[in-house]
Amino acid sequence: MTLVKTSILSFIATAIKLLAALVINKAVAVYIGPTGLALVGQFQNFSQLVMTAAQGAINSGVTKYVAEYGKDGERIPILFSTASKISLVSSVIVGAGIVLFSSYASEYFLKSEDYSYVFVIFGFTIVLFVINNLLLSILNGLKEIKTWVMINIIQSIYSLIFTTLLIVFLGLDGALIALVTNQSVIFLIVLWMLRKHPVIKLENFKSTFDTAEGKKLAGFAAMAITSAATVPVSHLIIRNYIGETLSWDDAGYWQAIWYISAMYLMVVTTTLSIYYLPKLSEITDKAELRKELLSGYKIIMPIVIVMSVTIFLLKDFIIWLLFTEDFAPMRELFLWQLVGDVLKLAAWLIAYLMLAKAMTKTFITTEIAFSLSFVLLSIWFVDQYGLIGMSYSFAVNYGLYFIVMIYATKSEWGGA
Repeated sequence: MTLVKTSILSFIATAIKLLAALVINKAVAVYIGPTGLALVGQFQNFSQLVMTAAQGAINSGVTKYVAEYGKDGERIPILFSTASKISLVSSVIVGAGIVLFSSYASEYFLKSEDYSYVFVIFGFTIVLFVINNLLLSILNGLKEIKTWVMINIIQSIYSLIFTTLLIVFLGLDGALIALVTNQSVIFLIVLWMLRKHPVIKLENFKSTFDTAEGKKLAGFAAMAITSAATVPVSHLIIRNYIGETLSWDDAGYWQAIWYISAMYLMVVTTTLSIYYLPKLSEITDKAELRKELLSGYKIIMPIVIVMSVTIFLLKDFIIWLLFTEDFAPMRELFLWQLVGDVLKLAAWLIAYLMLAKAMTKTFITTEIAFSLSFVLLSIWFVDQYGLIGMSYSFAVNYGLYFIVMIYATKSEWGGA
């Protein structure tokens, strides 16, 4: 599967996901408003944190080693068994913790104990989320992109119908309930689709826990936990700061522009996750690695730049389409947010080497450093310039990150 073919298939899945997200986001904007969108963002950041912990933070490692071993590899059953045991134990522990601290989590993240029942539901369903994502990570490593795309399309369509109906009838409660239950149904569909799979079969998950495989996955767990902790936590801190310093409507505007970035960049980031990680993991020759990276820049960066310029030119139409007139103040955020998006993707193309080559210490150090710098820059720029300072801090932070990535990964692709 080439980068171009993978990009086309991932674009199909992403286009459908974007369409579904469009409708869902419009429903949130109409029925809940800017403040409600900010609270949904708070819960999404919380779920990112606990989902990574519940998965044992190993999914990127599973993808890498499945790709490295190959579908007929002798260690595939050992890898599957070890990964599934880590995931199951972690999800049960995390799920129990969510249930026990549901009232506190509801008060802290959603500013009210009224939503504690949502956290209880999440605690009981999280194991289904975890197993579903483990199976998708295995499919990614096996490079079965068509199946991966089909599952994601089904998930998008189901989420569109289910989430929109719940938002219309239940408002914010409906949005939160949808977030903690939609993958439970998808998991059953995935099991049915994989029932005759030659590699993903029950007998390949029955081996005992293997310490060697566990140690290999632990390196990726450290990287995933760092990423899962730093990114959502930094966003939680920033969103709270905006809400308390400016207003919660302003926090909603920032959440909205971040949402736009995440949605359109999904076209590219999906390709990176399903093509680049397995591909870069396989390559050992530096010249071939440079060639693959250059190919990525030639194909992906023009797409990102064109999309960014188009979104800037259509910003007023996009605000009208995705949100409501209440979100008009966010238009000032577009320019430097989009500049930051271009810098972010330029950095990510090369930063994926840290995952592919298990550069654990470098990854952890840079993730912590640049999440911290984003928080500090955001606070400083917001104090100086108001809400538009968020866009400035985003662009500056990823400009610095891009420069650091070039030097941090040079040992893998530079020289002979």
